Amino acid sequence: METTLVLLKPDAVRRGLIAEILGRFERRGLSFRGLRLLVLDRATAERHYAEHAARPFFGELVDFITSGPIVAIALEGESAISLVRDMMGATDPKKSALGTIRGDLAIALAENVIHGSDSPASAERELALFFGDGLIG
Repeated sequence: METTLVLLKPDAVRRGLIAEILGRFERRGLSFRGLRLLVLDRATAERHYAEHAARPFFGELVDFITSGPIVAIALEGESAISLVRDMMGATDPKKSALGTIRGDLAIALAENVIHGSDSPASAERELALFFGDGLIG
């Protein structure tokens, strides 16, 4: 069993897509270990996206993820990290297959609805960032 972090970004929350996306995870048999609605502060956003700090789009990433409420989710299941990544689809919605979350729901690369941990190491780091305060059940 693995636990992974998923973030529903401000565009997903603003567009009322929370239930749609959560339902997809439930139907695939993933278990919710933690679920939080929050507005991310800039310092946490910068730590979350630290691997992109040297890239020219870093400021835009941080600005966007802090622009409104997000939903942080700790999901557990067999091969949860790769399953969630497959369900999300390609980062660029134009390249995401229909049937994936981004392929069905995302509008633009800059506002692509969802983030998911990309490896066990990332999941551990990201879960600690969002649920390190004992909020995972």
